[in-house]
Amino acid sequence: MRKKIRKLAKEQNAIILSHNYQPPEIQDIADLCGDSLELSIKAAETDADVIVFCGVHFMAETAAILSPDKTVLIPRRDAGCPMADMITPESLRKKMETLPPMPVVTYVNSTAAVKALSTICCTSANVIEVVESLDSEEVLMTPDRNLAKWAALHTEKKVHFWDGYCPFHDSLRPEDVKQVRAEHPEAIFMAHPECRPEVLEMADLVVSTSGMIKFVESSEASSFIVGTEVGLIYPLKQARPDKKFYPVSPKVECADMKKITLHDVADSLEFMKEKVTVPEDARVMALNAVQRMVNL
Repeated sequence: MRKKIRKLAKEQNAIILSHNYQPPEIQDIADLCGDSLELSIKAAETDADVIVFCGVHFMAETAAILSPDKTVLIPRRDAGCPMADMITPESLRKKMETLPPMPVVTYVNSTAAVKALSTICCTSANVIEVVESLDSEEVLMTPDRNLAKWAALHTEKKVHFWDGYCPFHDSLRPEDVKQVRAEHPEAIFMAHPECRPEVLEMADLVVSTSGMIKFVESSEASSFIVGTEVGLIYPLKQARPDKKFYPVSPKVECADMKKITLHDVADSLEFMKEKVTVPEDARVMALNAVQRMVNL
């Protein structure tokens, strides 16, 4: 199956992208692995005709926003994101009407239609820098309340937040952290900013998934508690096989991120199935929000 996928990718002049949370066998056949936005940016810079995005739907949309001249495929259209589904353009417009005029900072974990209504996008790695860059005393952050609360701790600006969240990161509780720390007291606890504030307060390091990989690569510590989706443990082990990694809790596992199989990838390439497109008016507006962040 892997040979078939690589053969099809070559025939279609395709690049295969895999998010860090994907199953190991998907990461292994990918040309690039990483965070969703960095993957879309890198893919846009290639001469590939086709992008196969092994992730969830909003990630493939972001690739389509940045690469309108390429065909973007997602091997499973039903691989969605519960947090991205917690906000719609209509509900965002209503929220904006209840507030004074202010910039809208939207996490990249959102649909193209929501990005299109936003002033600027952010990632979990650059959210504080993005908020601080805006010439406004108040901002509205969507859709992740936990990321917004994390940013609010590091700025003097007033941050209004949307009441959305990642169900898997948000399920983590302090007692989960206490339990795994009791089992591995020597380990460094790395937490993703999509976790609840009370969990982030317990972390030795609050950082994005790519940030976790970079930290582990240079850290002298020998063991780590991984406070994000369990799929990240595979690329962490790939980066530093000499170190030990412990999931903070088995419940931090995204079912949508585990839907794509090798068979799905092969089918997607062979039959050009599940194309992802963004209407041009929305694409241009969403691109403006993404580009402002990239420029920053």
